[in-house]
Amino acid sequence: MEGRCSVETLADFGFLDASFTPKITPGFGPDLFVLTGSDEVYVFNSEERKLTVVLQFPGPVSDLVQSPDKQLIYVSCSSGVYCVSPQLLLSRTQNHPADVSSGPAELQISSDSLVIGEEGVLSLLLVGSVLLLLSHRDTLWLLSLYKTPEPAESGSCELLGSFSLPLVLAAVCDDDEAKMGTRRRPVLICVHSASTSPSEETSVNSHYNLESVLFKLLFGVDAALAKSPVVLCGLPDGRLCSLPLRLPGSRLRVLHSLEQPVVFVGASVVTETAPGHAQCLVAVGEQGRVLLMKTENPEGGDRAAGFLETCVLGPVVCGSVDKQHLYYSTGSDMLMLDLSEKSPGREGQEKNEESFRKSSAVVHSPTSLKVCRVSALAAPSRVATGGVQLLSLSVRGQLQKILLPEERKDLSSHPSAQVCRSAGDLLSAIGDVCERVSALKTAIKSKNQILKHLNQVLNISFLLIEHANTEDQPPKQEKQIRCHARTRWSRLLQKDSLNLTCVLENSSSFILERGWTLSITVFPVSSSLTAGKESSSTNFSFPFHNLCPGETLDVSLPLAAAGDASFPMRVSCSLLFSLSSLLGEQEITHLPGLQSSCISLPLNTLTVDWLHVLQVDINKNTTSHSFYIEADPIQAFLNSRRTEFRRQVETGGREGPSKTEQELFSASIRVSSELLRDTLGSDLNPQGSKSDLCLSLLDWLLSEGPGGGKGGHQGDKIDLSSSVVHARGPNGARVKLTAMEVKVGEEDTGKEDSLSTVDVQVESSSIAAVCGLHHAVLRRIQALMLSAPQRSASTKRLQSLGLRPALQRAECLLHQIQQTRVSGAFGVGVSSGQTTASLLAIYTELRKNPLLIL
Repeated sequence: MEGRCSVETLADFGFLDASFTPKITPGFGPDLFVLTGSDEVYVFNSEERKLTVVLQFPGPVSDLVQSPDKQLIYVSCSSGVYCVSPQLLLSRTQNHPADVSSGPAELQISSDSLVIGEEGVLSLLLVGSVLLLLSHRDTLWLLSLYKTPEPAESGSCELLGSFSLPLVLAAVCDDDEAKMGTRRRPVLICVHSASTSPSEETSVNSHYNLESVLFKLLFGVDAALAKSPVVLCGLPDGRLCSLPLRLPGSRLRVLHSLEQPVVFVGASVVTETAPGHAQCLVAVGEQGRVLLMKTENPEGGDRAAGFLETCVLGPVVCGSVDKQHLYYSTGSDMLMLDLSEKSPGREGQEKNEESFRKSSAVVHSPTSLKVCRVSALAAPSRVATGGVQLLSLSVRGQLQKILLPEERKDLSSHPSAQVCRSAGDLLSAIGDVCERVSALKTAIKSKNQILKHLNQVLNISFLLIEHANTEDQPPKQEKQIRCHARTRWSRLLQKDSLNLTCVLENSSSFILERGWTLSITVFPVSSSLTAGKESSSTNFSFPFHNLCPGETLDVSLPLAAAGDASFPMRVSCSLLFSLSSLLGEQEITHLPGLQSSCISLPLNTLTVDWLHVLQVDINKNTTSHSFYIEADPIQAFLNSRRTEFRRQVETGGREGPSKTEQELFSASIRVSSELLRDTLGSDLNPQGSKSDLCLSLLDWLLSEGPGGGKGGHQGDKIDLSSSVVHARGPNGARVKLTAMEVKVGEEDTGKEDSLSTVDVQVESSSIAAVCGLHHAVLRRIQALMLSAPQRSASTKRLQSLGLRPALQRAECLLHQIQQTRVSGAFGVGVSSGQTTASLLAIYTELRKNPLLIL
């Protein structure tokens, strides 16, 4: 054979069921019936090269046969055997004319077409008007014979009889393999004697004409005289059984046992003396055992049936034969084995058949056709050019046409031609091995890359889990992969908005490769109860790849709009890794559940408070009670009119207080100057003035961003020239931050025990702004105290002396709170507005007289 096989894909039916044996059956004219293990039978037109009809049955289809006159097809599925007329197919095809854009016609087969109600049928065979059903029961194989009605008649099939055979597990298979083997479709074929007059059914698939002498030697003289067709059953337990149909008193008889599941049974001519009749029966086992049944002519003896066994490399998935060749697939390759007696591998057998018969396994050298992943083969056919054409079904469900090159017979008889052909086969085999080695190397390299990538992911996971922390328990050591953030106000289309830039830092020694996603969840710490809506969170995802050690990733996201007072906000940062990124697109299709699977690794949680979102007016003067002025005159005018209208509504149309007469709320925090110098010493001048300490404190409060980043208030750096800062909060309220250094001491302790402190005061007409800024300043001071050294004994005594009046003042305020709550609960002459005003006054008093933070 010269040249290489050509493979052409005709159709794609999707991946096949691994527990089912697919099948291709020639149909009416150019039609092909394709069985893939589903509840559908596909009708493919080989001339038009398109799928024409899809037959849908109530259950998974196991087998299909057609009548010799091609008028009916019988299909077995889990609920029984159905009979379908091709007239339905023709009418449905005519109703849907062929068009490129139109899909195949779908035909739903109902229970009206059920002719045999026997469940669990695995294989079918039609011999004349007798339909044979082979099914598997608990402990036996059951072969049932039914009489089919005439084409003009309608109705169910009539049971003629049944034959049973006990179930035997193959000796070479363990229990699991035997159980899986029973799911394989048994092989059913019909063998006719060559002396029988040819009929239509002998040309149908699974029917063979066998030489008369071999037929008589194998099945007996009675079967030959009665011209009875013989059914051969190849069972998954390895036995090859025969049953003459027209012989009275016949029974199932074990002809031979391959001791491994039977994959294929067929007939071959072997010699060219009688091309019309087969002179050899071929049976192939799943593990590669090949059985040849032919007539032996010993010198000086009678003819006898010889059972010759040989072995090929398995496993064998499917097979088919023509006159002189066996074609079989191992899954990884498709091969051709020469069965003719003139082949080089059979010359020794011709000289010494007796020694060959005694050999239990002889390894032949088949020819590789270099076609892989074939799971089903149809009967070979000859094309006009003389080559052999095979129709196959791949593991991926692709219907393929395989064309073998023409064999040059005029040169095959010469020894030099045989040597050249052997050399060519060897070179071809070497090339095939090289291709397989290359494919294996590629697969191994891909798996190594996946394992390397997975190892990186596990190392990063352990690194982050080891330094896991919560908000209440800060880590002893900063994570090597963490986030910090910057806030910045921007203006677009006359609207202000607050943006958050989150920076992911990779300080580890690992590379964050493909598959990683930075997930950021933003949610308010608390929400207003009068808003009428629940607190909601917003999630942002930013996929990235190849973040090397020492590199950073900057992502921006909208945080809030102008007028939004839902601060402070929590920003939860985490890394997500998608497991599907480890595999390729083809592997993912086999694992649909893996597409939504991911690993979540928390990084750190940031808090965005009021100090982060202030809009500072750097050019503002320091006049008392002078606040930030709107940058947009139109917006300032609208806000002033809105405020005036709200005041008129609240006062009932009376003239309300002027802008300068509005009540201002305030809160103060008093911190020891020594504490600030110890903790902020790197930012201070050791011989600087008192104002330097106040300016440094304000600058530190306003420049510190979430998670250690920079705040970004009206620029990258705030250059404060005064200890008074005017700004505007996110709700539009004007605020003032003041820092001044004061002396704190007791009269009886003497001047030497006085303490220098810095008083930070927050003022605004909005109580929400005062509360938010007071909370933000306290958070920063608390973080500052973690790095502060312990205070001396004299300082502690000074603080203890100031505790007594502070505690007395707190007890008095507590008594006022209890009275207000009792009066509000019973409604004793106190309105809700008065209760609110009383509680607000108490809250203000608590904020105005703080304890000294040392």
